[in-house]
Parts: sequence; structure tokens; C-alpha cells
Amino acid sequence: MKLLIVIPHYNHLTTLKSVVQRCLDQNPNVAVFDDGSDVSPAEILKGLPVTLVRFEKNRGKGAILQESAKWAAAHGFSHIVSIDADGQLDPAEYPLIAKAAEEHPHALIIGVRQFGPDAPKSSQFGRKFGGFWAHLQTGKTVNDIQSGYRCYPVEILNHIKCFSKRYAFEVEIAVRALWAGFPLVEVPVSVSYSKTRVSHFSKLKDNLRLTVLNTHLTVRSMLPIPHRQYFVDNAGQVEKRGYWEALVLNLKTPGNITKNALSAAWGIFCGAVALPGIRQLMLFGGAGWWNLNRILTISFEKFCIGPLVSALCIEVGFFLRYGRFLTEFNLTTLGRQFWQRVWEWVLGSCIVAPILALCAFLVVWSIGYLVNRGLCAREK
Repeated sequence: MKLLIVIPHYNHLTTLKSVVQRCLDQNPNVAVFDDGSDVSPAEILKGLPVTLVRFEKNRGKGAILQESAKWAAAHGFSHIVSIDADGQLDPAEYPLIAKAAEEHPHALIIGVRQFGPDAPKSSQFGRKFGGFWAHLQTGKTVNDIQSGYRCYPVEILNHIKCFSKRYAFEVEIAVRALWAGFPLVEVPVSVSYSKTRVSHFSKLKDNLRLTVLNTHLTVRSMLPIPHRQYFVDNAGQVEKRGYWEALVLNLKTPGNITKNALSAAWGIFCGAVALPGIRQLMLFGGAGWWNLNRILTISFEKFCIGPLVSALCIEVGFFLRYGRFLTEFNLTTLGRQFWQRVWEWVLGSCIVAPILALCAFLVVWSIGYLVNRGLCAREK
């Protein structure tokens, strides 16, 4: 492992030198990537053993991080540790990030800011709001998806494609890394907010970009299309995993047997429950929140399309109301008493949906268990 500290810089001349000096105290490999500042920081950094890479035009923090990963890879670095140039984060806590990277060399390390009483309410809300969307999109808990104190394996930045180029990039790369199968490790770090701190975050433009991004990621997370997966081979190299290889690995992983069974059960439950329109939100929301197998969830939900399950719910609801089953189907029972049948459909689905979900869970779990045993026995 060889770590490079990267400081994305844009018009923070008053704090840049101090941040660089404190970074050099932790790691002699420090590079400043200037994102088209009004004044070049070359004079400020004169005499310091630091690399300066300057871009004439402002391109955004995400673009700078991607360029820094390419530069790091070309110069023999395996990881970059990014830290903001505004002095908000403490370079002295670099060893915490570096230790986590050493223990988890293929993981994205995020420094979770520990907010104090001086933290702006907007930052506290933004962290919680961002964490909610990240959980919905990935099924994983991410406590500070907007933190700028991170360690990226260059393989993550160089393998995963993102369309965000500014602040939203840090959100997108974390979500896509989790989708791709890379681990995410969190480390608590301190943060300070100075009254003179300069922030280039635009409440209008950047929040709009985050809204568009979260909409895109949420919709993508709902689609029953597998995400591109990566794995670490025996030589420690990261390679893309083919669809069938990923499917076989999914079946061979014991923890996924229960996950796949829960996915099928949730699909059946949402398809059977009598909440038209709302059940689609339940289906996709639950699949994202619990990180279920969306292909199985949506596929099993389709089993409930048609009159069979609805008729079963009506019969059960009718039985609960009158102690007998509905056997007369005519203009009166299906026409004039329409709203009574709807109520019985809703009532009956409260019984039918959980029972069908339990049956789906047991069937899929049993099949997964048998397939897993067969695959493992074939390998032996």
C-alpha cells in the first residue's frame, strides 16, 4: 500500500498552507489539486515538499478527485486520502484513516464527522437526509455520505463511472461502490466550524444537483437489473465479475439464501396485500431499505397479478364477516355490493398476504439450500 494525501483546492488560500503543513507532518506524499482558483497557490506553497497540479478552468470537486486518482495510479500510489482545504477537518487524524485502509485495503473509508454544538443545523440535517437516501438506495447504513475526509482505493475511482462532477460526486461514488460490492468502512473524525470558513457549496445549485442525483439513484435501485460487480482475485487485483459468475456466487453464499427467501416473501406480500398503488411504493421502498434481491422481489410480485389472489382474499374476507364462503356470483354480489367486496378484499388480504409470503419464504429458502449444497459438493 502506498497512500497519497490529496487536497482539492479552490480559493482557500488563507487556510491551504496550514492544511498542507499539517498533512506533511503525517505523510510526506501530499498533492494539491487546484481546481482553477482565481489565484494560483504556487506562491503560497513555495518551499514546501508538496506536488501541485493545477487546472486552469474550474471543473468541480468530483472531477478533481477522478483526475487525482489517475495521477496517483500513474505514480505508483494505491490509495488517495482526500481532505478539504478549508481547515474544517484535522490532518492529525490521518492515522485513523490510514489504519482503516490498511485493515480494509479494498474498502472506501469515510471519516464520519462528530458534530458539536457549533455545527450548522443545515450540515446536521444534510447528513441525516443523505443517510436516509443512501440506505434506501443500497440497504446499507452510511452515517456521513457527504464527508470530505475519505480514503479511496484508486481502483474504485478508476473502475466506477459517475456522471456527477461536483459535490454530488462524493454521494454518487459511495452508492455506486456499495452497489459494485466494495466494502464501506466508517471512522469517527472531529470537525470544527470557524465563522470565517469559506464554503463553495451552493444551496441552490448543489442541492438541486443532489436532488437530481438521488432521484436517479433511487430509480436505478428499483430496476431489476443487476449492478456491475467487482471482486478481488488471488493476486489481489480487482476484476469485473460476469453476470453468471455473480449469480453462482450469490447462490453459494449462505447468507444470501435467507436474503433471497425474504426477497421472494416480500414480493408475494406486496403483490397480495390490497393496497393498489401504495403496494408498489412498499415493494420498491422495502427492497431498497432492506437491500433485497430486486429481481426476485419483482418477479414474485408478478405471481399475484390476475384475479386468483384477489378472489382468494375476497373469499377469506367474506368468511371472516359471515362465517361462510361466497358462492353466488351475480349482478347483486359483484355489482351492487361492489364496495362490500372491496372491504372483504382488504380484510382478507391481511390474512392471505402473510400466509403466501411465509410459503414463498419456505419454498425459496429450501430451493436455495439445496442448490447451495449441490454447488459446494460439485466443487469438492
